[in-house]
Amino acid sequence: MTPFETPAGRAPQGKSSGGGRFLIIGPPGAGKGTQAARLSELFGIPAIATGDIFRYNIKNETPLGLEVKSIVDAGDYVPDSLTNELVRSRLAQPDAVNGFLLDGYPRTTSQVDFLDGMLAEKHEALDAVIRLVADVEVVVARLRKRAVEQGRVDDSEEAIRHRQDVFRRETAPLIEIYGERGQLVTVDGIGEVDVVAGRILAGLSERGIEIPDSEQDAAVG
Repeated sequence: MTPFETPAGRAPQGKSSGGGRFLIIGPPGAGKGTQAARLSELFGIPAIATGDIFRYNIKNETPLGLEVKSIVDAGDYVPDSLTNELVRSRLAQPDAVNGFLLDGYPRTTSQVDFLDGMLAEKHEALDAVIRLVADVEVVVARLRKRAVEQGRVDDSEEAIRHRQDVFRRETAPLIEIYGERGQLVTVDGIGEVDVVAGRILAGLSERGIEIPDSEQDAAVG
């Protein structure tokens, strides 16, 4: 077990074949976490959500975690410089040697630059940026239904739509950057889990990214 092992960043067990360096981007409610977990198992790489990195370091009171906690407690945003160092530390863990699937990072163009430089130091680069797209009305309806079922009465339609707007605004520059580089694999995120997984694998295959044969059938159901 690595010191950073978390529910969303758990090193896959017994699946060391494959490897790859990916980002996954998608609006809240598009099923990104589910697809990230599948890709993690398929390629034998950890799915790493930056929120989990923050929580782990805060909970375990690491030096970086204490710094993050003091900033969050003060109501401020965690600066790019600190976020970058947390991600660098996580990607240096043994389970990320053969690759990773990042979720929630990078969020800014400066973070894109940092990630580029960090990978270049090891003569590496991203293999693909998986972009899940989803009709806003479908996602809003899905999240509103979930909120009602879970009793989250404060999670109003207005709040859900606001988060969708924030997501689009924040990710637009990143989509442009990776689109210009030809790294985007854009996939319709609406549909059955197995169907969406199949779309992702087809998109990666079109980019020449080899899918581990022994796992492909299981991944697409």
